[in-house]
Amino acid sequence: MFPGQEVPKNVSPMIELGATGLRRTSGYISEEFLPQLKGRKAVQVYKEMSDNDPIVGALLFAVDRLLRQITWRVEPSGTDAEAKKAAEFVEECMEDMSTTWDDVISEILSMLPFGWSWHEIIYKKRVGPWERDPKKRSKHTDNKIGWRKIPIRAQETLTRWIFDETGGITAMVQMAPPAYKQVVIPIEKSLLFRVSTAKGNPEGRSFLRNAYRPWYMKKRLEELEGIGAERDLAGLPMARVPSDYLSAAKGTEKAKMVDAFRTMVRSVRRNEQEGIIIPRMMDPDTKTDMFDFTLLGGGGTRQFDINGIINRYEERILGTVLADFILVGHQSVGSYSLHSDKTGLFRSGIQSIADSIADVFNRYAIPRLFEVNGWKVDSLPQLVAGDIDPPDLTQLSQFMGQLTSAGITWFPDPELEKFLRDAARLPKMDETSEAVKETEARQASIMRLATQRVEMLGLTQQAEQAPLQTEQARMGVEQTKQQMTLQEQQAQEQSNPEVQAAQSAQTVQSGELDLAGKEQLMRHAEEKHQMTLEEMKAQAALRTAPPDTRDKDMALKHTDAVNRQALEREKIGTKTEAQLAREKVRQAQLASRQGQEVHGEKLKQMKLKPKVDSTKGKAFPPKKSKPEEKKK
Repeated sequence: MFPGQEVPKNVSPMIELGATGLRRTSGYISEEFLPQLKGRKAVQVYKEMSDNDPIVGALLFAVDRLLRQITWRVEPSGTDAEAKKAAEFVEECMEDMSTTWDDVISEILSMLPFGWSWHEIIYKKRVGPWERDPKKRSKHTDNKIGWRKIPIRAQETLTRWIFDETGGITAMVQMAPPAYKQVVIPIEKSLLFRVSTAKGNPEGRSFLRNAYRPWYMKKRLEELEGIGAERDLAGLPMARVPSDYLSAAKGTEKAKMVDAFRTMVRSVRRNEQEGIIIPRMMDPDTKTDMFDFTLLGGGGTRQFDINGIINRYEERILGTVLADFILVGHQSVGSYSLHSDKTGLFRSGIQSIADSIADVFNRYAIPRLFEVNGWKVDSLPQLVAGDIDPPDLTQLSQFMGQLTSAGITWFPDPELEKFLRDAARLPKMDETSEAVKETEARQASIMRLATQRVEMLGLTQQAEQAPLQTEQARMGVEQTKQQMTLQEQQAQEQSNPEVQAAQSAQTVQSGELDLAGKEQLMRHAEEKHQMTLEEMKAQAALRTAPPDTRDKDMALKHTDAVNRQALEREKIGTKTEAQLAREKVRQAQLASRQGQEVHGEKLKQMKLKPKVDSTKGKAFPPKKSKPEEKKK
């Protein structure tokens, strides 16, 4: 086996065996294969591209303006008071720096042309707004540690990088003017932003890397175009000198004359200083001028369309970052839908850059801020970049209208209302209205939750009661059948004349018994009244008659009269009830006789009806009874 082919065994999962493969030597990165894009040369090239080319400058300006206009917000990790307080603290630190947050974002965006951006975090103690020391000056007086500034450490000041054993970045070595001293800035005190993190390269990859070649060709073509245009306008200069002057030794008068003519040819310009003065010398033999200077006419338009070639390279420069929509309309071609699609792709790419910036703050800056304050929370707040592409209000309103017609309730919802106000550029709600909206939203959510729970309980009870209801329905069906059977039996019994006669007799007997009972109650009431009257008379006689005996006798007589009237009413009622009972008995007897007569009539008809032979369908006359049967 070759060395290095042995497979390690029982390796701890905490140990890192491999490496990213980043090409580095003594802190210098050598990943780029073009020499002009390595180290400080790359910084100079990208600086020339961003500062000297109008297309690249327009591209970077568009990105910078788009990222400046978005809203950066801090979202709490929860709904409790501590989480909201932590989010408010981060927002205060963002607004309490010596530079604005937009300026910080603008400096961070220098990573686009150079590929990376290094920023050092400077802290301060928040003592008060009247402190002269910038390390203590703050809008707040809570003595907490906040961000003083997050300045950039320029890319052209980089000397080298410092890596650890596993290839991780530990520090940046800087040599910056005016002191030009090497300073080591550790990563624990810094933030590193990169466009790309391939192989863990601290220098990342430039936003303009793919645009370098078309930019280089465009630059050269523009230079040639300028030279060609100048030559076309000025003409081709041509000078004639004698041949012995051209072959003269260097330093002689003839050689100096040739150099003067050469400089004259190269310096011809069509401006206010144009014009040439040369001495006139005649050849004594040919009688012609020994020196001559003329301008040949230009050939007009060149064979190649330099302008079209330059436009092609400009499109390639913008196409490398999906920004070729900038040229839509310049060539009098293009549609609105195509422009919308391209801008959407470009905005999506810029949104990813904003999200990567927020990720660096969430992963490193915010945890360190809480660590230096000794503030330990379960989960930290998060910095979130707003949407670069604002929503279309027409499409948003149609979407909400369709969902509303489907049954969705949008309001009250303070967060949704805040979003709609921001999207439509409407005034924001004041704190009181926002608190009221939040309270209403909480109450509405509680009511919805309670309603859902009640519905769930109702469904559960219905599911539990379903077998019971089924059993009750079955029992109801059985009872209905029994009632129908009983009614049929009663109907059959009522149609039977014997049963009807028995019922009529029973009714008459019960009526007679009821009448006898009422007569007995009437006699008992008369006897009771007579006994009460006698007792009252005896008691009155036994007492000694006081002066007011006459009044008591009168009261006794009145009571007796009242009792007698009541007795008469009872008698009349009893007689009336007795008469009613007799009338019921009479009607029952009459109904019984009628039933018997009807039954007898039916029997007579049944006897007289002829029988029918079911086999032949003929009616047979009734048989004549024998004399013996008649006797019987």
